[in-house]
Amino acid sequence: MKLIVLDRDGVINQDSDHYIKTVEEWIPIPGAIEAIARLSKAGYAIAVATNQSGLARGYFSQATLDAMHDKLRELVQQQGGDVDMIAYCPHGPDDDCDCRKPLPGLFQQIASHFGLPDLQQVPVVGDTLRDLEAGMSLGCIPYLVRTGKGERYIAKGLPSDWQITVMDDLSAVADSLLNTTES
Repeated sequence: MKLIVLDRDGVINQDSDHYIKTVEEWIPIPGAIEAIARLSKAGYAIAVATNQSGLARGYFSQATLDAMHDKLRELVQQQGGDVDMIAYCPHGPDDDCDCRKPLPGLFQQIASHFGLPDLQQVPVVGDTLRDLEAGMSLGCIPYLVRTGKGERYIAKGLPSDWQITVMDDLSAVADSLLNTTES
């Protein structure tokens, strides 16, 4: 099974240090929706793993989060693709859960959903190190994008013992994966 795990804010849609609180604020990064559709049409199952502490903080409701995810799914479907799973952590940073990245709970949910014992060799795409760390704990191959908070992490310096592939955006990751699988 070909599977890819994507972070949401900063990878698929524009991020904000003040949170994405409304459907209107949920704005796709140019090329991201098309990239997801291309991967889906090429046989990848698409999973999204996203921290959404804005729920716990009261910045938006469950209905608003669901509407954002409906918008994502609809946009991808309009391009001929599918989003197979969206796993999200609704907790705040002090809630002592196991699903808030960098902890692996969301990735364990994804592995379980797809009937996989782990996520060995599954690409994970994030714009922060915590996105990648969560996936790497289950064997994912990390891709850091420059969109969202990615440039900030690159400027600070990446861990030298991590083998991270840095790409401009999700579209570049899709190009790389699809060119590799077509070769």
